[in-house]
Amino acid sequence: KVFAVGGFVRDIILGRERSDLDILVIGSGVEFAKSVADKLRINNVNYFNNFGTAHFNFDNMSIEFVGARKESYDRNSRKPIVEDGSFEDDISRRDFTINTLAISLNKKDFGKLIDIYDGYNHINNQVIKTPLDPKKTFEDDPLRIMRAFRFSSQLNFKVDESIIIASREMRERLSIVSQERITDEFLKIIASPKPSIGLKLLFDSGVLEIVFPEIAVMAGVDQRKDYHHKDVFLHTLQVVDNISIETNNIWLRFAALVHDIAKPPTKKFVEGIGWTFHGHEELGARMIKKIFHRMKLPLHQLEYIQKLV
Repeated sequence: KVFAVGGFVRDIILGRERSDLDILVIGSGVEFAKSVADKLRINNVNYFNNFGTAHFNFDNMSIEFVGARKESYDRNSRKPIVEDGSFEDDISRRDFTINTLAISLNKKDFGKLIDIYDGYNHINNQVIKTPLDPKKTFEDDPLRIMRAFRFSSQLNFKVDESIIIASREMRERLSIVSQERITDEFLKIIASPKPSIGLKLLFDSGVLEIVFPEIAVMAGVDQRKDYHHKDVFLHTLQVVDNISIETNNIWLRFAALVHDIAKPPTKKFVEGIGWTFHGHEELGARMIKKIFHRMKLPLHQLEYIQKLV
């Protein structure tokens, strides 16, 4: 038995363009991929026997085959112990209900939508929930904390309160995830139509303190009322959203995010003037280098960001 699953099905329902398809196989994903590749006369197939997956491109589509599996995790590792599983095993280990939908590709009920976790209604109601208790879902892969906020920012969906509570409790677990994966999710939030949605969720859950503490400490830093009406964090979110209307250049958006990064450490109260931030632009530019190295950002963008700050 085979099924189209996950983001492909979600995006059909949302009417979004998509060029990659995941096919879930009850049995060996690798063997089934071989059969399909033979039928379609495709020679260039990538097999990942360790993971029970295979991949090839066909007709401008990137197609991945995976055998149904259940996974268990060591507490201190992101490397799963993978065993063969049932359809239900495989669907239950997915990140969010909006990604648990499946479409049958079998002769008997071709095209039937299978929806165990009410994902169809959650898409229509624009809400992000986990199929299991969020703590269990995040225990398996803590990066899903970031993914919840990224989907919220990309789709303008509301995140269920249980996810925010679990994210706050489990944010330290992100330490077992590679910096590259964390940064990738963070940049997807910055690239979304309204980045402040994801950034505010990161802040409200306390996750921003872990992944980008220099931005988190901007909250509560007041500015002179004659120029600014918000604290530095809320002002920054507004700047990022405003520039995102004008440009998809992620590095220009990133520069907007960090343009006031040194205001908290340079804050000083001067009688008769109010709060001042002398030299925050120069200190900010110097801080950027350290941030780029820690977050493993592409160093060829460093000078551009420093100049704009």
